[in-house]
Amino acid sequence: MLGLTILIVFLIFLVAVIFFFGFTSVFGAPWLPTSTSTVHKMLAMADIQPGDILYDLGSGDGRIIIMAAREFHATSVGIEINPFWAVWTRVKVALLKLRGKVNVVWGNFFDQDLSDANLITLYLLQDTNSKLMPKLGKELKPGTRVISHEFTFDGWNPCKVDYEANIYMYRIAESNDVPKRTT
Repeated sequence: MLGLTILIVFLIFLVAVIFFFGFTSVFGAPWLPTSTSTVHKMLAMADIQPGDILYDLGSGDGRIIIMAAREFHATSVGIEINPFWAVWTRVKVALLKLRGKVNVVWGNFFDQDLSDANLITLYLLQDTNSKLMPKLGKELKPGTRVISHEFTFDGWNPCKVDYEANIYMYRIAESNDVPKRTT
């Protein structure tokens, strides 16, 4: 009987670990939270301003979209495929009274229209960034800033880099190395 109980507890633990941390790995990247100081550096590097519309791809617990709204007065949209994190963030947004400034979309960012954004933030994997490049080039307006933590966009030249924090900023159509938006 004790062996069965241990097995059940182990299986529940395994399912929880897969759901909370491994679920998103299948679709783009595992959930690894960005430190608050790095989030602030990302938003400062982007020179985020009131009136900016930020989309955070793989928004996890919502720390980027919440900081963008609270400290920088931007409108924020988080796109998160893991239902737990999407609900978690919606609750935080409600408790912080940020509805109307912060929206959380439960879904796959590859299936979402990003054309309203003038700032994209992400902390994905190198392979996911590569797969995302054509979508960003097609949907984003010239001048849109793309801020990536840790991983780059191969073939694109960043216009700003913080090597200490591993933050890379790109601007759509700023150089010939970044594809222009096609209609």
